[in-house]
Amino acid sequence: MMDRINGNFQLGDDLAGKRIVVAMSGGVDSSVVAALAARTGAETIGITLQLYDHGEAVGRVGSCCAGQDIRDARAVADRLGIAHYVFDHASRFKDSVMDVFADEYMAGRTPIPCVQCNMGVKFTDLLQLSRELGADCLATGHYVRRVATPDGAQLHRALDPARDQSYFLFATTQEQLDYLRFPLGDLPKTQVREIAEDMGLAVAFKPDSQDICFVPNGDYASVVRKLRPDADDDGEIVHIDGRSMGRHKGLIHYTVGQRKGLEIGGQAEPLYVIRLEPDTKRVIVGPKAALAVASASLRDINWIGGDYAGPVEVKVRSMARPTLARLEGQELQFHNPEFGVSPGQAAVFYHKDRVLGGGWIEGTAALEQQWLAGVEVQ
Repeated sequence: MMDRINGNFQLGDDLAGKRIVVAMSGGVDSSVVAALAARTGAETIGITLQLYDHGEAVGRVGSCCAGQDIRDARAVADRLGIAHYVFDHASRFKDSVMDVFADEYMAGRTPIPCVQCNMGVKFTDLLQLSRELGADCLATGHYVRRVATPDGAQLHRALDPARDQSYFLFATTQEQLDYLRFPLGDLPKTQVREIAEDMGLAVAFKPDSQDICFVPNGDYASVVRKLRPDADDDGEIVHIDGRSMGRHKGLIHYTVGQRKGLEIGGQAEPLYVIRLEPDTKRVIVGPKAALAVASASLRDINWIGGDYAGPVEVKVRSMARPTLARLEGQELQFHNPEFGVSPGQAAVFYHKDRVLGGGWIEGTAALEQQWLAGVEVQ
């Protein structure tokens, strides 16, 4: 059993004299990582970054990195007998995650703050703190696998597809991947909770945190309004054929592919958001066939696929099914028409279970109109 636990951290057979820093958010996943690290015999240090402290979130379980969750992380560290430090990075989090989140919505894009957080505060700031503490690695509770090879570490999907978080870690660099460890990648969530229960951790049955940790009750629009008071400027809803369909209540309430909440009932066929125009404050709607795109332009591509040069499977949303595509410079060419591709989201590349990298979707190219007539819409 100890060989298996030691192997999870990929630091050799004997971890005596090693030092592991664990990113502790106060949830069950990172708490179990800390427990597994302590079991190896390595010196284990827990670090929690306080990222925000909004009134609604201070006492809310599952808010991640604020209020009660920080207290839970400290209680777990005390139970395990390991050192625990809290660092206030609220200002950095606001600048690099929350402000970007608001600005992306204002620009008519659909942001992914979890990726921004991993790119900056977590995998940059935490990693730097870990190195300053002389740690041999930084371990987190993410459900992905790190596969060591002679050519360097690779990032792979988690063994449990229902828990896989690889989409949110596409921006991890090779240098970061060489230092990071993900001990839960081979475990189902049920086993993680069993380990927590066996070790007497109070967080064993704590609910999972929501995806957007700083948004109370899932009301992201209210957060955007606080940060950008003009976010609720209304505008026109326009059909792709040019017809005016009514008024909307602000671009922040809409995303490409959205069908519900348009408040333009009585139409002959369902209508979807085709695109958002921040300059004119218009929401463009149309039939599902109009969502079909042939390609997407990307920016800030991160490649960790080594010399792999074949076709890729790509996910254009975290919950989307992978689809075949080929990457040509900054352009992603889909093998088949793809629907609901939204600027601001990420396109993440895979080869089987391996993550090759990804980039941010900047724009899309619609199919030719004469092709649209032949598109099958399921």
